[in-house]
Amino acid sequence: MNKSRKIVAFTAIVFFLTVIAGLTRAFAQVEDDENGNKRIFSVGVIGGANFCQVDGDNFAGYYKAGLNFGGIAYAKVRKNTALSFEILYSQKGAQSKLGRFGNLDSNLYINKYGTNLVYAEVPVMINFFDQHRSHAGIGLAYGRLISSSESVNTTPVNNIDFTKYPFKKSDYQLIAGAQLHLVKGLFLNLRFQYSLVPIRTTIPPNISRASQYNNIWTVRLMYLFI
Repeated sequence: MNKSRKIVAFTAIVFFLTVIAGLTRAFAQVEDDENGNKRIFSVGVIGGANFCQVDGDNFAGYYKAGLNFGGIAYAKVRKNTALSFEILYSQKGAQSKLGRFGNLDSNLYINKYGTNLVYAEVPVMINFFDQHRSHAGIGLAYGRLISSSESVNTTPVNNIDFTKYPFKKSDYQLIAGAQLHLVKGLFLNLRFQYSLVPIRTTIPPNISRASQYNNIWTVRLMYLFI
């Protein structure tokens, strides 16, 4: 990881932890809701789709789609502020739209390429609410790689042993997103996630060009029970 990415990652983590500490001290200031009850916790389910690419390979575009679903809990720290905690199953990766020549060998043409990555993911966010319960937030996510696979079709045929180029088991991501309140308990979520550290630094020749990072847009529906 280059120096600028290290600075960005360090700054993001320090900022996030500082804000978490400040908000945690504010728990005693939680105000009554509209019914006069001190509702601190809410739980729900969330599900939708990831639209993914892997920065650092030879292909661009959010052509890879995957599932994103799990559970979510909110902990209210002030009237219009809450922390959220999620446990997710998240499919990521990349997929080529058009073929292209390899970056080292102009005689090698990549017809088709795909990466499938499956993570168990735990995002933690700070959320700020408006008067209609819609909210936006920022945070960090830790992803643990469950499985990975790659496939490539080239002309001429170039058999690559992808086991020599493993993905890292851990993925640390910066998150920003917004939840639009649709009807009672139901929300529409749009989220962006980007890896703070590379998910792979040992890269397949001709197929990839640099250290790789997950780059994802997510669209989901969320339902809160309480």
